[in-house]
Amino acid sequence: MSTDRLDRVLQSAVAAGLLPAAADRPVQEGRPWPVVLLTALGAWLAALPLLVMLGMLLGDVIQRGVGLYLVGGLLLGGAVVVLRARAVPLFVEQLAVPALLVGGGALGMAFDRDWPDAAGFAVLAAIACGLAIVIPRPWLRTLLGAACGVLVALAWQTGLRSSWDLWSSGALRDWLAWHGCLVLCALAHGLQWRAHGAGWPRPRHAAALESLTAGWLLAALAGLAFWSGMSFLVGASVGAGAGSHPGVASLRGHDAVVPVISAVLAAAGAVLVSRRWASLRQPAGGGLALVLVVLSWFLPALGAVVLAMAYAAATQRWALATAAAVAGAWIVGTFYYQLSWPLAYKAGVLLAAGAALALLAAWARHRLRPQATQAAAPVRSTWRRERLGLLASGVAVLAVANIGIWQKESVIAHGQPVLVALAPVDPRSLMQGDYMRLNFDLSSEIVAQLDAEVRYHRPQLVVRLDARGVATPLRLHSGGPLAAGEKRIELTPKNGRWVLVSDAWFFEEGDAARWQAARYGEFRVAEDGRALLVGLRDAQLKPL
Repeated sequence: MSTDRLDRVLQSAVAAGLLPAAADRPVQEGRPWPVVLLTALGAWLAALPLLVMLGMLLGDVIQRGVGLYLVGGLLLGGAVVVLRARAVPLFVEQLAVPALLVGGGALGMAFDRDWPDAAGFAVLAAIACGLAIVIPRPWLRTLLGAACGVLVALAWQTGLRSSWDLWSSGALRDWLAWHGCLVLCALAHGLQWRAHGAGWPRPRHAAALESLTAGWLLAALAGLAFWSGMSFLVGASVGAGAGSHPGVASLRGHDAVVPVISAVLAAAGAVLVSRRWASLRQPAGGGLALVLVVLSWFLPALGAVVLAMAYAAATQRWALATAAAVAGAWIVGTFYYQLSWPLAYKAGVLLAAGAALALLAAWARHRLRPQATQAAAPVRSTWRRERLGLLASGVAVLAVANIGIWQKESVIAHGQPVLVALAPVDPRSLMQGDYMRLNFDLSSEIVAQLDAEVRYHRPQLVVRLDARGVATPLRLHSGGPLAAGEKRIELTPKNGRWVLVSDAWFFEEGDAARWQAARYGEFRVAEDGRALLVGLRDAQLKPL
């Protein structure tokens, strides 16, 4: 924040009675960040071995009775005293941070040993909240707020798990836990709004609540995104399984109210921002709200995120609004992995949403065009250059995509047919909606050789083909010519290992029984080793 803007904020706060008349700008610390970083690193390197040694010396005391409570309480108390001190060396201040973590960890171990799960998490959350109030470090308050949010969600989850059989659905229980965490965060914000009266020193506590609830809200947004599952393309990059995503598919029949609640929350967010900005009360704003409400019905975690983004934007907490927007984009991307919906249906929903947003944007732009003045000519010139840049980028994207398609079609058209036997896979993971896991039969020696070496280029597998085109894996290609009847196939990195082109076969929904007879994978292999999986065959080598 600039000096002039900060002065205006201070003057407004004094005029409103939030600050005393003698309030002045805070004095900035004169510690260069490299000094702070090096000092913190030295403090951590010095503190961790001492804490480990202390644990070894007091092992028996810690493991029995109240030892963990004493050690945790003493470490937390000492850390709070150091962090609240005004004139303390930087090295000593940084020593308090690992002591804070170890103290909290010691109490966590004690609660895990002696308390029910829900009560232990709730007490730890209260301790984290209390520490955030008494420690005058905004960044540390934010981290403690995030920890408090996670602990509150864990308390909700464990409490619902043991309280009533209705919550036996894990997806519903976790959904309720993260939404309950958001409700408590909203109550804390409501308390902050009231923190400007007489009596209790409310402005100071309001400042503490600001950092605390920021971390809390970030934790809840991350939790809802994590609950939704892996996002589109991210799952393919890290190799996550499509069957591990909760979403609507994991919610049981009596959880049908969940999409309705999500849609209502999104509608509440739309109402909130429309009250804040009159320009959003136009038909274009209503159309945007309708699209978000529909998407929130399909995506049970999106409604709460939309409401959180609307509240953060309406209160000008732009960093939190950006974080909520990122979480919302992630959740929309998880729609791809919800196997309870047909792929064509999911594509239709997203296509309709995108088309609706494009039409709304064009209509709003048309409505605003008569308001433009002659002074906007330089802006139009800039817009022409931007459109040319967008057009060039689109042409480049289409060129790259079509070149890749042409290369693959060339391999399919001119590559040699090669059949590779399928090895058994875990039957529980064989069929997952429109997705079948594949595992090709490679010798243990080849697998061990692949796992033993770190490679910076794609290895190639040498196979021998019989008269039927069935491949027998021989070795990894190390250069040199191949013998008659041998062929090399390029391997692909996947899930931290090398696989033969792919470890999955995707098919149309409802065709799982057709592919259960698969015993061979059918490839097209080019002369340079590039290969594509084009089909599956049964035990008699008949195409499926």
